[in-house]
Amino acid sequence: MASVTLKNVCKAYGDVLISKNVDLEIQEGEFVVFVGPSGCGKSTLLRCIAGLEDITSGDLYIGEERMNDTEPSKRGVGMVFQSYALYPHLNLYDNMSFGMKLAKAEKGEIDKRVTHAADILQLTHLLDRQPKALSGGQRQRVAIGRTLVSQPNVFLLDEPLSNLDAALRVQMRSEITKLQRKLGCTMIYVTHDQVEAMTMADKIVVLDAGFVSQVGKPLELYHYPQNRFVAGFIGSPKMNFMSVHILEAEPERVKVELANGASFWIPVEGSTVNVGDRMSLGIRPEHLRTADDGDASIQGEVMIVEKLGQETQVYLNLDGADADVIFRQPDTLDVEPGDHYSIGINADRCHLFHADGQACRRLFKEKGV
Repeated sequence: MASVTLKNVCKAYGDVLISKNVDLEIQEGEFVVFVGPSGCGKSTLLRCIAGLEDITSGDLYIGEERMNDTEPSKRGVGMVFQSYALYPHLNLYDNMSFGMKLAKAEKGEIDKRVTHAADILQLTHLLDRQPKALSGGQRQRVAIGRTLVSQPNVFLLDEPLSNLDAALRVQMRSEITKLQRKLGCTMIYVTHDQVEAMTMADKIVVLDAGFVSQVGKPLELYHYPQNRFVAGFIGSPKMNFMSVHILEAEPERVKVELANGASFWIPVEGSTVNVGDRMSLGIRPEHLRTADDGDASIQGEVMIVEKLGQETQVYLNLDGADADVIFRQPDTLDVEPGDHYSIGINADRCHLFHADGQACRRLFKEKGV
């Protein structure tokens, strides 16, 4: 295994800049997830690390060695693509050993590595089958096994679960996480699914239009986003945003006024906040409360009710909100579309964002962070 370092890396296609001034340190044995919306440059950045795309400017290091001009086959990386890319006429053993046979490795070594990879991925009993006889999850494991056989220093996975159904995605992300822990390998995983990022990663890299928006542990990004983009992208359902008016500002708290006139103090750094400013208050659906259990309350019309059994999600039309506010409550609620419903806002769980999207640093200490 090896570390991966990117120093001011840019990637452009003609005049179109895709990856922009990326600085990133990935330690040996880390499981790092690149996450962001479609078109943010995450797969392009992964392909630059693999050597499938040339870096326009900046430096890429794998371990201590600069890799900008090194051929993909000599970088010590293995890549698993979104498509399985298995040879349909070959059985699993031959698919997994194909690269080693091309490299003219000894038969004994090939057999040893394939057997070891098949055992780890629970594919031993399937080695004589062809891909058409396998399920989607089994095919994906074969694709991972083919990379595992090559014993790379760095594993690169480009949205490997996007072709699977929901239940199989949950199962496979668990298997990939266990595999990474067992091998202790450096793994970089690309996905647009922030749930995958939150459940799998040691460290998440959030990309926005080619820029690195924030890097951190999953709960750091969830509870302490540095900007509104990260706040809105990490978390499902996403964070609610409401327009607020600033009444007072102190070094360690800010007093805000909601659209209905209710006001309360939020424990955030107030040194950059000015009285009279219009700012965005953010709060996650699960941090909203019933009206009698909050520092302030606000009422709106119920638009949609999603009764999921273990929880209920209520969509409310509220004055001052950017979109329907989602209230997430465990168990079931006796509420229907068309009702008027009041919710409580817990000041400790609120976030505050400037007009440019930058967050005021939260001062409330969250558990486990």
